[in-house]
Amino acid sequence: MLPAMADHPVLFLPGPTEVDDELRQVLAMPVVGHREARFVAVAQDVCRRLGWLYQTRQHAAFETCPATALMEAAIRNFVPAGARSLHLVNGAFSLRWHEVAVACGRAAEALNVPLGEAPAPALLRQRLQRGPAVAAVTITHNETATGVLSPLPELAATVHELAPDALVLVDCVSSVGGAEVRFDDWRLDFAFAGTQKCLALPPGLGTYAVSQRALDRAAGVPDRGFLFDLPHAVADTTAGKTLATPCVPLVFALQRQLQRIEAEGLPARWTRHRALRDQTLAWAAARGMRPFVGDAAARSPTVSCIDANGQSVAELARRATAAGFVIDRGYGELRDRAFRIGHMGDHTAARLQALLAAL
Repeated sequence: MLPAMADHPVLFLPGPTEVDDELRQVLAMPVVGHREARFVAVAQDVCRRLGWLYQTRQHAAFETCPATALMEAAIRNFVPAGARSLHLVNGAFSLRWHEVAVACGRAAEALNVPLGEAPAPALLRQRLQRGPAVAAVTITHNETATGVLSPLPELAATVHELAPDALVLVDCVSSVGGAEVRFDDWRLDFAFAGTQKCLALPPGLGTYAVSQRALDRAAGVPDRGFLFDLPHAVADTTAGKTLATPCVPLVFALQRQLQRIEAEGLPARWTRHRALRDQTLAWAAARGMRPFVGDAAARSPTVSCIDANGQSVAELARRATAAGFVIDRGYGELRDRAFRIGHMGDHTAARLQALLAAL
């Protein structure tokens, strides 16, 4: 069975994910100057639409960078030297944020959770009640390495209740645009994502939302750096005047994709991603395989990590490749023990069914 796009292998990775032909056509546009009025207007429009995507009336912007750079920007802007950051760690990417903070010279503390589990609000409550004060708490909403969706609203509420001065910093890399994210309603302070996950574009742009109280904090933190000095970057970018030269075609493609997402509607997009997850897990269960995540409420709607239960992950990957698809053979210590299917972005049930039939 041929995939929907037979001119290239169709990506069912946890990122980068498949890019629709319409968006690839936008990316092939002639480059325009980033100081031209046409680009300035597009950049302003993109920032406005990102505010809608993150569900915030505060601030939203983008930068030409990987999402990891925004992890570092968050630490340098929001955690003063000598202050403590608390990191909820339940996988490789939540661990990375802790490592970034250590590399920035901060007093970074990891609150570790077993692989395949979501951080429990009760665990966070216990730490905030008994441990030293923290300037910020970092939460990975959707741990891409294991397919775990954390209870973000409850975790954020716990921080606000017990550490009201701490900022709530959130990695939404594989959730925004695919899982429910409500920046203002959940009282988040900084949330970010790259374009290569649920936004179904090539990698290259980091998008983010930031609260006013976080920007006020940052304004008093010295040595924030240059490119990622967020109080300045937000003001410049939302005005359409990026500090450095951006990836111009990708900004135009992001504008088009945000228009497409708006036409689909966020609730409909969230529902579609949950349906793709359920389709994937039903297929796995029928073949004696099970989700790596035991708690059904914590299973990601955007990427499924499946315990192969002794079956050959290499053979499954070979079958996918032979049929014109690409899947992931597991991340880190889960390599060839569990495989990942990224059913995020613009994938449809029919395209997913073609992959599952090939497997």
